[in-house]
Amino acid sequence: MEAHNVEISTRLTPEMKNQGTIELLYKALQQGDTSTVTKVVASDVEWWFHGPHHCQHMMRLLTGEPPRQVSFRFEPSSVQVVVPGHDCVIAEGWEGSRVYWVHVWKLKDGVVTELREYFNTWLTVTDYSLGAVGWDMGRCTVWESVPRDLARGSLPSLLLAI
Repeated sequence: MEAHNVEISTRLTPEMKNQGTIELLYKALQQGDTSTVTKVVASDVEWWFHGPHHCQHMMRLLTGEPPRQVSFRFEPSSVQVVVPGHDCVIAEGWEGSRVYWVHVWKLKDGVVTELREYFNTWLTVTDYSLGAVGWDMGRCTVWESVPRDLARGSLPSLLLAI
């Protein structure tokens, strides 16, 4: 059985492994498994945040800071690799009809080194290195927010270049 798992593991691309790492991270956070979290997140993770100050839920979870008045559970509706070779995974989710969030995770050797966290913000991710594929003023859109419940609302919009 162990040989079978090794065979499957060797067939996984780095992108598939990164996506699996992020999916494992969300499960570990939901279960309070701090051992797994510390294995997959660098101790000096770089973190950027855009949104209301009181919504910095992920950093509180990652640092072990006690939650404030509201306990927030991240249950992503999608987790996906954005551009092969960039070690970047994007997750997004909703908390009812008032909160939309996006996490952009960057990994190195299977460990999270950077997190960009966006709350109630439309996000467009572009890759300027892709050239003519999907050409638009020298950039290629590789991912866009799709907040289903907030479609009627107005949210600030950001462009993230990778």
